[in-house]
Amino acid sequence: MKSCLIVIDAQESFRHRPYFTERDLPAWLAAQNALIAGCVARGIPVLRVLHTDGPKTAGNPFALESGHVAPLAGLLDFTPAATFLKSRHSALVGTGLDVWLTQHGVQRLIVSGIRTEQCCETTTRHASDLGWRVDFVADATLTWDMQQPDGSLFSAADIKVRTVTVLSERFATICTAGQALARMDGGLA
Repeated sequence: MKSCLIVIDAQESFRHRPYFTERDLPAWLAAQNALIAGCVARGIPVLRVLHTDGPKTAGNPFALESGHVAPLAGLLDFTPAATFLKSRHSALVGTGLDVWLTQHGVQRLIVSGIRTEQCCETTTRHASDLGWRVDFVADATLTWDMQQPDGSLFSAADIKVRTVTVLSERFATICTAGQALARMDGGLA
């Protein structure tokens, strides 16, 4: 089964958001970089998806004009098989990614990147609904604490637990970076 790694929104833009913290960054980078390196070593295509939206000004970190729509510092340098710019939560909306995947015979997507509960989860659900098999690599996704409508804190760890719970066996196979690589070695590449 032909697989493809998608690295979603692993970009400098997030360093310029008020919620950004480096607390979980080292663990995420270790898992994300291991996954990228493992896929590159196995000849699995690695795709880069970057998020752009909002006013096209230097002051908007998600605008190309800001210079922040670039790979996050610390991310393993890799040559993507293709790069896609998106302006929606799903990497499959309006980017041409679905066309690329179909043209290249990809049947299984390995989802990683930033933010766990937003673009990574949304892309996973969308891809599953369109018929792709999806591995959601939880330790290779990153998010931050959020404030709930009642003002209480929803921790990044709890957000990840919630995300993997709702995706598991419905939309994706939940795995770690190591498990995703082992699945490739087991014939799911």
